[in-house]
Amino acid sequence: MEGLMRCSANYFPLTPISFLDRAAKVFRDRTSVVYGSSVKFTWEETHNRCLKMASALSQLGISRGDVVATLAPNVPAVQELHFAVPMAGAVLCTLNTRHDSAMVSVLLRHSEAKIIFVDQQLFEVAQGALDLLADAKTKPLVILIPDPENLPPPVAAPNVHEYETLLASGRDDFAIKWPLTEFDPISVNYTSGTTSHPKGVVYNHRGAYLNAIATPYTHEMGSMPTYLWTVPMFHCNGWSLTWGVAALGGTNVCLRCVSPKDIFENISLHKVTHMSAAPTVMNMIVNSPKSDRKPLPHKVEITTGGSPPPPHIISKMEELGFSVSHIYGLTEIHGPCMSCLHQPEWESLPPDERFALKARQGVEHFFTQGIDIRDPDTMERVLDDGKTLGEIMIKGNTVMSGYLKNVKATEEAFRGGWFHSGDLAVRHPDGYIEVKDRMKDIIISGGENICSVEVERVLVSHPAVFEAAVVARPDDHWGQTPCAFVKLKEGFSLGSEDIINFCRDHLPHYMAPRTVIFEDLPTTSTGKIQKFVLREKAKALGSLCQIKREIAV
Repeated sequence: MEGLMRCSANYFPLTPISFLDRAAKVFRDRTSVVYGSSVKFTWEETHNRCLKMASALSQLGISRGDVVATLAPNVPAVQELHFAVPMAGAVLCTLNTRHDSAMVSVLLRHSEAKIIFVDQQLFEVAQGALDLLADAKTKPLVILIPDPENLPPPVAAPNVHEYETLLASGRDDFAIKWPLTEFDPISVNYTSGTTSHPKGVVYNHRGAYLNAIATPYTHEMGSMPTYLWTVPMFHCNGWSLTWGVAALGGTNVCLRCVSPKDIFENISLHKVTHMSAAPTVMNMIVNSPKSDRKPLPHKVEITTGGSPPPPHIISKMEELGFSVSHIYGLTEIHGPCMSCLHQPEWESLPPDERFALKARQGVEHFFTQGIDIRDPDTMERVLDDGKTLGEIMIKGNTVMSGYLKNVKATEEAFRGGWFHSGDLAVRHPDGYIEVKDRMKDIIISGGENICSVEVERVLVSHPAVFEAAVVARPDDHWGQTPCAFVKLKEGFSLGSEDIINFCRDHLPHYMAPRTVIFEDLPTTSTGKIQKFVLREKAKALGSLCQIKREIAV
């Protein structure tokens, strides 16, 4: 067609930092951030603070493409840095606060971070990491984030800047360094730890912008929500809601530590409308003592993901006044990419059926080009029969740019023109997807496939079980057998046979655990159980059949 042109009048690279610009104009006097009794800002104030921090970073020599890291919980500074760092043209790298000094040093070296913002409570971890970087050409500059709620002001240390002092040195008329292209990197997120080897997932401005719009939609957010930060901001940039809440002019209620008591208190105090949580956090809420709870001021929308939530947990959460929505996503997809979109006709179903439907992962959101269930070897689609297993594969604008400095892993992940999730699932006749297991978590016993998620769902339905995980234990005769790791609720006492018999009453016998170990389960900071740790423990037990033969002899 003639007469068309692309110019500054009709094209500008999509970027989520534009949401802050708009929020400062449209919602200028509305509360942007609340943290305890010490911090409360408006969107106009947040905008000015982010401009000044971007200016200060530029004065420190940060330029386009440089990496700036954080090691901090859900405090206001991290929310601000999600805008200030890309406004300076740099790339944000939010590190997991559970990492020790050794892992932090590895990730700082790999990302080549020029600066690291460190929460006061995590200063020793960061200092240990820097000591391990003694052979590095340059060490990242440390910016200390003080904690006015819990600790006295930090003592001045050499070569360490203080957050507020640095911010005050910047200018609020700073010219934002907008991305040159939508594909420019905006952040690096290291995969957290259901595996033992983190990879640096690179997000771009376009994907972050689109997912920051899609995630609030799947969360059923309207204008000016009040969002309680229980999902770590360092995890998938807070499922893109660090930017998405700004788009809606909402209020960020920052929460340093997640506990049922703090959750109920903040909901009551700030009239929270929305929050997110892994099933582990929901489990904490439903099993919390009544003394920690407060009546909800209204129905609170809660989105859960990370692992399939047991239907009975969804039921108990709704009894407490929460409305639960289930999502599915991965670090490599900017976080959420599917949601279990509620259908009105489900309301007429018996509760057990309704909650089972709500526990599915659901359907793709509107910025995902496609999500399919395919055979990972042939790349053929599997039947939509709710039975045939295949791998979840995803394509679209919210898929990562790639793994930092790892071309081989990127090419393998994008094999066949789709992103390979590593999750096994079925698609039901109604089009809804249900995750069955991670490919590496499937247990093959005597030639039969056992989905660990199905066994775990039965285990946590036992009234004495707080949480459970099932992995494969090697076996000389069966190949593998199910091994259950179980944490009991306080005040309960059970033996292995009690658990095994309960599972046999609710599952085919071959699916029931042959081994039960009672202990606390290792989890990531987002509540995912670290099965690689449990697999090593099960492997160290050796073959159950071999042990029985030795006892018989």
